[in-house]
Amino acid sequence: MEEIRVSPDYNWFRSTVPLKRIIVDDDDSKVWSLYDAGPKNIRCPIIFLPPVSGTAEVFFQQVLALSGWGYRVISLQYPVYWDLLEFCDGFRKLLDHLQLDKVHLFGASLGGFLAQKFAEVTHKSPRVHSLILCNSFSDTSIFNQTWTANSFWLMPAFMLKKIVLGNFAKGPVDPKMADAIDFMVDRLESLNQSELASRLTLNCQNSYVEPHKIKDIAVTIMDVFDQSALSHEAKEEMYKLYPNARRAHLKTGGNFPYLCRSAEVNLYIQIHLRQFHGTRYAAISPEMVSAEELEVQRTNLSNNSESDDES
Repeated sequence: MEEIRVSPDYNWFRSTVPLKRIIVDDDDSKVWSLYDAGPKNIRCPIIFLPPVSGTAEVFFQQVLALSGWGYRVISLQYPVYWDLLEFCDGFRKLLDHLQLDKVHLFGASLGGFLAQKFAEVTHKSPRVHSLILCNSFSDTSIFNQTWTANSFWLMPAFMLKKIVLGNFAKGPVDPKMADAIDFMVDRLESLNQSELASRLTLNCQNSYVEPHKIKDIAVTIMDVFDQSALSHEAKEEMYKLYPNARRAHLKTGGNFPYLCRSAEVNLYIQIHLRQFHGTRYAAISPEMVSAEELEVQRTNLSNNSESDDES
């Protein structure tokens, strides 16, 4: 139990990357929490948006690895927002506060849906340069919860946690996936009633992505072939919505591949971001590019030799 929480990597992350708290709304109870690592002169960083059960810490392996390779990486946790437009307005104010014109977004599950909605809402004055959508969805009706979305605010925290835990993997999983689930349960326990209720409301209130508004954005769809909370139909819908998207498939990884398959996830993120190297929308420091390219090639070679061994 709690293997990740006591791991050297997690402790190194907590001791070296400071947690910042920022208020951008008139309501000072709405606090954005974020980790910002890597070169601050990069104006188009990659920003990570967590799932319903997640906090800014769940992407610590991406923050450590990518910032080590010269990327500017921001992992954040949203305040309590009950409405998608309210979230988009708050996120836009946060980017203004951080003096970021355009950004790359990595969103997991609900985080991916919010990333798509933000890109859609800001399409006339674009703030999103690219999207990586991990185990994500484009239409909240897939959860068949739209009729209860307006009552989450009334439910006690233990009931909300039970709803979220119902989507976690059941049955035998490998040790790394078990550790990832334990860590996410721990993160879930740290969320209060209004945080959970508002996220479930955003996750389930009737809404869908309008793809024609974000058709010019580079997209990578990342998903797993084993058991996850996302149905096969929801995955197919994402492929149809983004026919030109790059696809990053992981054989295994469950709901939280960024925790239990971090090396593969980090490689796919690097491959996605590489297309912007040498442009004003690069998320990496220019002097780090050659070293980072070599690392991607080396990881690719070792992954290919592993898959050859398996076959």
